[in-house]
Amino acid sequence: MEHKPVYYSEYLELNKIIDAQHPVSFEKGNQPAHDEMLFIVIHQAYELWFKQVLFELDSVMEILRKPSLHDNSGDMQTIVHRLKRIATILEVLVKQIDILETMTPMDFLDFRDMLRPASGFQSWQFKIIEAKLGLAFDHRHGQHYYTSQLKESDVALIKEAENGESLLKLVNKWLERMPFLQDPSVWNEWTAQQSPAEHPFWKTYEQIYTQGLSEQEKNNANYFKQIFYGTGESSDRSLSPAAARSGLFIMLYHGYPLLELPFQLIDTLLEIDNQMGNWRYRHINMVRRMIGSRVGTGGSTGAGYLQGAMEKHYIFKEISQLNSFLTDRRTLPALPKSVTDRLGYSF
Repeated sequence: MEHKPVYYSEYLELNKIIDAQHPVSFEKGNQPAHDEMLFIVIHQAYELWFKQVLFELDSVMEILRKPSLHDNSGDMQTIVHRLKRIATILEVLVKQIDILETMTPMDFLDFRDMLRPASGFQSWQFKIIEAKLGLAFDHRHGQHYYTSQLKESDVALIKEAENGESLLKLVNKWLERMPFLQDPSVWNEWTAQQSPAEHPFWKTYEQIYTQGLSEQEKNNANYFKQIFYGTGESSDRSLSPAAARSGLFIMLYHGYPLLELPFQLIDTLLEIDNQMGNWRYRHINMVRRMIGSRVGTGGSTGAGYLQGAMEKHYIFKEISQLNSFLTDRRTLPALPKSVTDRLGYSF
């Protein structure tokens, strides 16, 4: 098959991209503000990266929707690889603030008022990313405001994402499927009809964990039962007790080959949350530097709103909380040979 020649600028459609910057301050009758061009290019770059994040995220979620997923397979490697790419892109988005901060507050004031009521808060792509990752509407800061400035068509896209199965929900289902923790054939004196608290591993581990708690940490013994056994479980938790048990087991024994990729998946989710938090933190500081305590161009409370979102919008916080229940590896229960054989490369 003959290959059709490709020309660089046509392939990238550079004519469309390079001609997509139209500063309001450069319009007839206005005083041109030099830094408005930088402002536009930075935000267009953000939206392009958001598009790539959504592209990677959708592909990861499609793989996780498969009815079965081997934890040492090519699919798992692909998931981890693409999640790490998302984390790296988010890191780049944080660094882009360095460029934006070369603009002084007075430079920004040269064109800021011309942008009303437009605001970065109207980025429907970013809200879809949050929703697809797992930020539920009920957990959003400023629920009354977050879509009030958007067109109905954009709101519909966000609601569709919120009503779909998020990455967090898919990860919960994946963790619940971990087979050997629930397989009676590899655990002596335990049947599937017994409660998780009677499982030989968890019974032993709970005892080791609670014995290692300091006096100030004694309440963690009750939290252990709530999170891993469902005792007094809160209905709004994202991780089921079964998923929480699998997640903690992966963290404890990730040195085994079969758990290496699952651990990287969990760890990368925490890095995504970390980079999202870094972005919000840098954004707050930049807004305070640029406009102080003034309201945003979209009508929000500016830095005040961003502070509230930063404190509340941690998507994988229940996974990160599992670290509260780790114990010294020197005290870890010895696993039965039937389990360690399955955790190795040959089983």
